[in-house]
Amino acid sequence: MSPSFLSNLWNGLTKTRDAIVGPIEALFSKKKAIDEETLEELEAVLIQSDLGIAATSAIIDSLRECGSRGERLDADGAVALIEQELVSILGANTVPLVKAGQPPTVVMVVGVNGTGKTTSIGKIASMLVREGNKVMLAAGDTFRAAAAEQLEVWGNRIGCNVIRHKEGSDPAAVAFDAYQSARARGFDYLLIDTAGRLHTKSNLMEELKKIKRVISRECDGAPHEVLLVVDATTGQNAIAQARVFNEAVGVTGVVLTKLDGTARGGIVVAISQELNIPVKYVGVGEGAEDLRPFNPDRFVQGILRIDGEAR
Repeated sequence: MSPSFLSNLWNGLTKTRDAIVGPIEALFSKKKAIDEETLEELEAVLIQSDLGIAATSAIIDSLRECGSRGERLDADGAVALIEQELVSILGANTVPLVKAGQPPTVVMVVGVNGTGKTTSIGKIASMLVREGNKVMLAAGDTFRAAAAEQLEVWGNRIGCNVIRHKEGSDPAAVAFDAYQSARARGFDYLLIDTAGRLHTKSNLMEELKKIKRVISRECDGAPHEVLLVVDATTGQNAIAQARVFNEAVGVTGVVLTKLDGTARGGIVVAISQELNIPVKYVGVGEGAEDLRPFNPDRFVQGILRIDGEAR
């Protein structure tokens, strides 16, 4: 990771860090016995930070074990234990972006309106191009002319071909044509944009299923990735979104955007553990360099270490 991204990640997680570490330091202001009252207060802090019930329970159980052995903890000790638990949880479910044995690797990108989906596609494509891949983009959001135009701007900026049809066209037809073109021309990756939609609209979810069916008929195993773009500021609503999209099209990874604008960065942990869906990319800014592959160690340090150094 570049120093600039690490700095942006650090700064972007300030609100989340303050929401977690401040109360912990108040609870463990001096080395103290771990009693049930302290554990109840800590449990409330962790749940309010959107870490999720499962992760919170694992942390509380670990602290309870320390208490049963008669151990006393100060703030540094409590944070170190929490850090160990979170790295263990996230590290067990960290998977890089797939690359198919036979190109192109097809990546279908889904999500509700306003999450930064089309921008995230452009940023992921930019990363893949920098790694030496040939990347094609498919403008499958045919209901919003601005989405296709935005994708073309990205394509021109980073040197990617963009396949688009006229406004209102069948998104599955766009995906079909893009796949045929990418395969014939030897592209490494095909990233398919889709119309942003509320996860509660069943007719629109059916359209996503159609796109997936069309692509899977053309290539066994495709799409190789289905990435869900989620706005971190939505907190627990992100879980509901992930659950519905996963049921519809089988989400293989999450792209979490806008971590720099929320105190709810703990939702990364909840998504990873409760739904068993890996977080593949995180975004902490508007620049092309501000979306990067998820690194659990760096993330956990960002939400727990005040000065960025080992406590």
